[in-house]
Amino acid sequence: MARARLNGAPAAVSPKIMSFDASIDDVVEDPDAALLARYADGDEAAARLLTVQLSPRVFGHAFRVLGDRAEAEDVTQDALMRLWKIAPQWRTGEAKVSTWMYRVVANLCTDRLRKRRGGVPLEDIAEPADPAESAEAKLQRGAREDALQTALDALPERQRQAVVLRHIEGLANPEIAVILDIGVEAVESLTARGKRALVALLAGQREALGYDDDKT
Repeated sequence: MARARLNGAPAAVSPKIMSFDASIDDVVEDPDAALLARYADGDEAAARLLTVQLSPRVFGHAFRVLGDRAEAEDVTQDALMRLWKIAPQWRTGEAKVSTWMYRVVANLCTDRLRKRRGGVPLEDIAEPADPAESAEAKLQRGAREDALQTALDALPERQRQAVVLRHIEGLANPEIAVILDIGVEAVESLTARGKRALVALLAGQREALGYDDDKT
């Protein structure tokens, strides 16, 4: 009987094509790689768990860059399919799975953006929703998130990618450099210029977004 696909993951590869022998340090440093190895060895439950762990991060990055939920979902699915495809050849310790995924997503987003063409502190925007927040607070939070997305959409593509990875995803500059295939100094320049641009774009909206009231 044919095996069903799991969140876009094809039936696990069996027997394994290559060894994924890894040290304890490698597994601790990148638990995603351990799950990918298990999937390549025939463990479909590992694919489900890896999908649950990676999908929210991948989707969040794609949505912030593209500003379109449907496109972000397509990019997420495409990135996961590419991960399942390369699973048998993955070499643990050479790169983190999440770094590889972010790079794939960055490239997919860049392709889609190219086809389309034929003072508010960034840290104060898009806070996680409080399940007990009032209707007024929920509306204000939504307005802040919408304002941030609109401002992000106005940035040049590379600045937007760098800002999302650094200030929203919380990645370190060296990892961002690997994802975007540029130097660390270039990452620092992109994030600095991007954040200054966001502050300028949002500066006139402090009162409307409620920042004057909460002094943030």
